[in-house]
Amino acid sequence: LRAGARRWRPVRVLGLAGAGVAAAMVAVALPASDETRPGPGTPAAGAPARTLDAGTVLLAAAEKAEARPAGRGAYWRVAKIESNYYEVGEPGARYTVVVASEHATWTPREPGGRVWTRQRELGARAATPADAAAWRRAGSPSAFTLEVPAAPGGGKLKPMRATTAPGPVTTESSPLVDGDKVFWLGRNVTMEDLRALPADPAKLKAELLRWYAGHDTESADRPMSADAWLYRTSVGLVTDMPVTPRVRAAAFRMLAGLPAVEGVGEITDSRGRTGRAVAFDEDTPLGTIRHRLVLDPATGRALADERVLLEPAPGVDRAAGTVLSSAAVTAMEWTDSAPR
Repeated sequence: LRAGARRWRPVRVLGLAGAGVAAAMVAVALPASDETRPGPGTPAAGAPARTLDAGTVLLAAAEKAEARPAGRGAYWRVAKIESNYYEVGEPGARYTVVVASEHATWTPREPGGRVWTRQRELGARAATPADAAAWRRAGSPSAFTLEVPAAPGGGKLKPMRATTAPGPVTTESSPLVDGDKVFWLGRNVTMEDLRALPADPAKLKAELLRWYAGHDTESADRPMSADAWLYRTSVGLVTDMPVTPRVRAAAFRMLAGLPAVEGVGEITDSRGRTGRAVAFDEDTPLGTIRHRLVLDPATGRALADERVLLEPAPGVDRAAGTVLSSAAVTAMEWTDSAPR
């Protein structure tokens, strides 16, 4: 098992297009806050018409990140809310629901420790006010049977049940992989490996590319360009890992130097937070997927890692601009205590 496979691998939904969906028709009420929250990717109110280029956004984030204190603690804590978006309902009356869950991990600084995880299913909700209205017209179902990919990257589908009711909080603990592996960065890495990463963008790029083997981070059967691999790996670096502020800044500067990374404007993420986004587009069987990194311009922190269907492939029954998934970072910090 890869060290990072159990942490912060958002559920992939590439195979959902055109999937048949059945819903149990039981009347319930969605929370009002869920109905009024804007969908991810919504342009921020009063946002400037000019879109900043990726270099400007990323270099500004690097400057902010570099100025932050390094922090210390016995555990590296990361908390996220992961949201996946599904089309449900009958033909001609389909709408989008969000299936969300909250996750937190406490990764020990020292080898030989135990990693703690805490998670909870938050329940399905309508994605937008228009979807909430369509949900009510459909009879306000409280349960949905969705079809999701059986493996990363799409392909064979399997059923998954989702309900509007939140689930219980579960807390688990397990030893570190091999006693010291903490994350996946093209390979299993230790805290010492992360501390040794260079703070120079060119040297960081060369170090990461040592582990590039021509395929993506999920499957050896899916070819991936070096720049796409660097983008995917670096997003994990800035949204998950306890690197120094200088190394996080170097990752932003390295991304700024990738020609295919572009600025996509100021948007609202899945938690309603305003940020500036950069993106990398990838051709997939579903169509062109835009991998979008949302950054807080005030702090340089990563707010969310999102996937958007930029252009559907022929025969794919989902609209251009559909958000497929969002992993929103709600905490990333050192702490001296783990959950019990």
